[in-house]
Amino acid sequence: MTVSSTTTKVSYSGNGSTTVFAYTFKIFAAAEITVIIRSSTGTETVKTLTTDYTLSNIGVDGGGNVTFGSAPASGETVVLIRNTPNTQTLDLVENDPFLSSSFEDTLDKITHQLIEQQEEIDRSIKVSRTNSITSSEFTTNASDRASKVLGFDSSGELSVTTELGTFTGDWAASTTYAIRDLVKDTSTGNIFFVNTAHTSSGSEPLTTNANSAKYSLIVDAAAATTQATNAAASATAAASSATSSASSASTATTQASNASTSASTAATQATNAANSATAAATSAAEAAASADNFDDVYLGAKSSDPSTDNDGDALAAGMLYFNTTSDALKVYNGTAWQTVTAGSILSAIVDDTTPQLGGNLDMNGQDIVTTSNADIDLAPNGTGKVVVKGNTNPGTIVFNCESNSHGQTVKSQPHSASVTNVLTLPPGSDQEIVGTSATQTLTNKTIDASQLSGTVANARLDAQLQDVAGLAVTDGNFIVGDGSNFVAETGATARASLGLTIGSDVQAFDSDTAKTDVTQSFTKPQRNALTTDNDGSFDQNANNNFKCTPSGNITLTFTNHADGQSGYILLVNSGGHTVSLHANTKADANLATTVSTAGTYLISYLSDGTNAYLTNSAVFA
Repeated sequence: MTVSSTTTKVSYSGNGSTTVFAYTFKIFAAAEITVIIRSSTGTETVKTLTTDYTLSNIGVDGGGNVTFGSAPASGETVVLIRNTPNTQTLDLVENDPFLSSSFEDTLDKITHQLIEQQEEIDRSIKVSRTNSITSSEFTTNASDRASKVLGFDSSGELSVTTELGTFTGDWAASTTYAIRDLVKDTSTGNIFFVNTAHTSSGSEPLTTNANSAKYSLIVDAAAATTQATNAAASATAAASSATSSASSASTATTQASNASTSASTAATQATNAANSATAAATSAAEAAASADNFDDVYLGAKSSDPSTDNDGDALAAGMLYFNTTSDALKVYNGTAWQTVTAGSILSAIVDDTTPQLGGNLDMNGQDIVTTSNADIDLAPNGTGKVVVKGNTNPGTIVFNCESNSHGQTVKSQPHSASVTNVLTLPPGSDQEIVGTSATQTLTNKTIDASQLSGTVANARLDAQLQDVAGLAVTDGNFIVGDGSNFVAETGATARASLGLTIGSDVQAFDSDTAKTDVTQSFTKPQRNALTTDNDGSFDQNANNNFKCTPSGNITLTFTNHADGQSGYILLVNSGGHTVSLHANTKADANLATTVSTAGTYLISYLSDGTNAYLTNSAVFA
């Protein structure tokens, strides 16, 4: 048949009464279909043939039915999946009939396998055709990836990382916490991340709890609360100042009114009081303006992010407020509200013209880069040096190619070498450094004899080269060493020098030498004397032909069988001893009886590598 459908899976909803469900694809054996019941909660159970269901129409193009002993319940899903084994059982024997049905069934099975693999591929998570990912593999071992999730790193590549877990509310003793749980310390308002699964004990605050190492602080609400309290206190103080100034103004006005009744004696005082009232009013206005300015920066406590300041004006970068929902102090960065945490606000380095590190600089997986083809200068002061320190390995610098796909590494000698020296680069024009494995050709360089070292003396090397240069070029000669010098010798002399004299050391060529892998025509007899073996056991490695004169009963036995070896046994049984056959010695039913009668017999044999097959002659007179 042709395979015109890619259907390899069908599913149905159970109703508690239907027991027969159709599969619409062809299977060649009962084992090629998998029957699964999926519960309403997602639990999948693979059912067993005969125990749970029966099949019909195996091998039929249009498929057949799966009949359950008990109807799947409502809420359950019946899934029927073809599962063709990844084997190929068709064996084409040379010169046997070629059955098209067997060949077509095999092609159909291969097509089924491809369709089933595609169905699995379609259910997998994949990178789109226009997307790219360097590797779909991760190398983190089982212990390192335990209790973690699969994610993507800053380059978009697969990585194993930690995720935040479920918020479990206020911390309580005798509670079982899992890794990644989030808990709130009610004594401080701080939020902690559980880094080790455990059952809690002791009391708050968690920073002094016996299990403090099992909690990691992620939200320092206590510090934020302190900052908010200080800000609120500042606002209260400013408001109090404004109130006091207003009271001073009221008192001065009263004094001015009282003084006016005694104009004759208090005119000057009235004038002074009026001046005091004016100054107090000015002070009150300035205090109120100060309070309003602070109110425009710190907006107070609110349950959610405000969209304007307290006067209804647009928000400005640097404004603060305390979020009572998340118990966090937030700052407006010009576009959005951000939670203030330790280290979350960093002044721009560009604003500091003389920056200094307070500790080691951790690159955190990042690079130091420049823009506009700018250089990166390392400028130690005075006699200072740029030192590349070693850690568990020697100090190392890698010089990458322009595409960062290849690199050449320069590293120091290991600690075990105890080396402290100075490597100075050569002067001159642009050039390359030549190493022990380099293939460059050196030019303009000379090597003095005094610079050579080794097991061959310099003078000897020169003399031997001169020996070779002084030899005459003679057709057929060989250059050999005579123990002192290099000399030229004829072929015969050279063979003798090398211990290869023909006739004694090596065999001379003979065109009549027999070869084992070609057909031979022998013009002389090829023979060997009979091997005498009177115990009835014949070693095929010893000879082809044997003579046996038994002195008692024997069992005809062959050892070291060689496939195709044949020969004869001259059996001289003058004593009429009983002859029997070994299990691997085959003959007709009468042979043993015949040769057990006194007389002389010629027995022929042929071995197939395991058994020896015998025939015998009649008794010789």
